[in-house]
Amino acid sequence: MTAPSALFESSLSQLKLRTRGKVRDIYEVDEDHLLIVTTDRLSAFDVILPNPIPGKGQVLTSVSNFWFDKMRSVIPNHLSALRLEDVVPNAEERAQIEGRAIIVKKLNPLPVEAIVRGYLIGSGWKDYQKSGSVCGIELPKGLQQAQQLPEAIYTPSTKAAVGDHDENIPFSATIPLLGEEMATRVRDISIKLYTEAAEYAKQRGIIIADTKFEFGLDNEGELFLIDEALTPDSSRFWPAEQYQVGISPPSFDKQFIRDYLETLDWDKTAPGPELPEEITKISSQKYQEAMHKLLD
Repeated sequence: MTAPSALFESSLSQLKLRTRGKVRDIYEVDEDHLLIVTTDRLSAFDVILPNPIPGKGQVLTSVSNFWFDKMRSVIPNHLSALRLEDVVPNAEERAQIEGRAIIVKKLNPLPVEAIVRGYLIGSGWKDYQKSGSVCGIELPKGLQQAQQLPEAIYTPSTKAAVGDHDENIPFSATIPLLGEEMATRVRDISIKLYTEAAEYAKQRGIIIADTKFEFGLDNEGELFLIDEALTPDSSRFWPAEQYQVGISPPSFDKQFIRDYLETLDWDKTAPGPELPEEITKISSQKYQEAMHKLLD
């Protein structure tokens, strides 16, 4: 199998660059649409690392598009009917972003990240060890690391700017931000999306331990799923056959890179360290494997 090529940064001459995020380059198409290019950049501990992960952008795009399609009955998404060739007529520039670009409707993003946790891991596990709860939600006593929760819990956070850290907030704090009806709707849809996706993924050998969703509104106030959905970047994916309670399972997501970075003498501020070629190669393979398990 040919190794995928890497794209650290896109460059499109005929469209105005609106912003470069941690992973995505966003271009203006017209007053109603944006072009989003998912690059192979990787951020860890909120720092963009200097090495791209080959093929990561195509994996994230394919996996997101799969879930957007699968979850249409739960909530509409931001994908538009415009084709890439309509928006990027230059064949050479189009080849650079093929398989990693989507054209979406312009929507107004909600100021909340909708996080759903189905297993006790990461910051949730640390929180539970200290307080017996996760983000203020009381949990049964005696749970172990990586244990499945009795039911999925909703633990939203505020959205931070590039380089800043998101802040966990209780559900009640989302009500002044969104209004009670919208806050409740976002919570209920997030839990439904996670629960249905986790059930499907488990049949394909992947445990989705937790995930985050983002939502936006159109000018009529209709709610849409935006950004990415249920990818190895926005979720914690574990191989089901290696899962066991009591330890942090190996994963398909960027936790592999985080674990490597934890072995370095690095203070987790920019600039990030160069990654050895072997680490980027293994990481690329993990992303590819997760995609094939879900989509093939």
